[in-house]
Amino acid sequence: MPFDGRLLSGVTVLSAVIEAGTIARAADALGLTASAVSRAISRLEARVGVRLLERTTRSLSLTDEGRRFYERVGPHLAGIEEAATEASGSAGIVRGRLRVNVDPFFSRIVLSFSHQDVPGAASASLAGASHA
Repeated sequence: MPFDGRLLSGVTVLSAVIEAGTIARAADALGLTASAVSRAISRLEARVGVRLLERTTRSLSLTDEGRRFYERVGPHLAGIEEAATEASGSAGIVRGRLRVNVDPFFSRIVLSFSHQDVPGAASASLAGASHA
């Protein structure tokens, strides 16, 4: 069966509704209208073939099928979020060479200790440095 991005989108909306407790709060969190959230849930229910939420004007609750479905897909959504966070975190790591002109005394004493605490950091040789 080919991947259906609309299924993942619907599950994301379902998760937002469950976490928010209401369609209106989920809509606010997602930046959608309440009717768009409701339609997304209806499309997901049609795609899955079961009613996932019991909706009335005053309450919202998962059906037994909805609870079982969410228990199965919830951890996968969390895994996708963790993977995205992990991938974007690597973009925040600074890499490259930094050249700094400092007093030779300072460089030998202070910088020799500082780079040991930074993963991937290395100090360049002080060739050509003169004493003032």
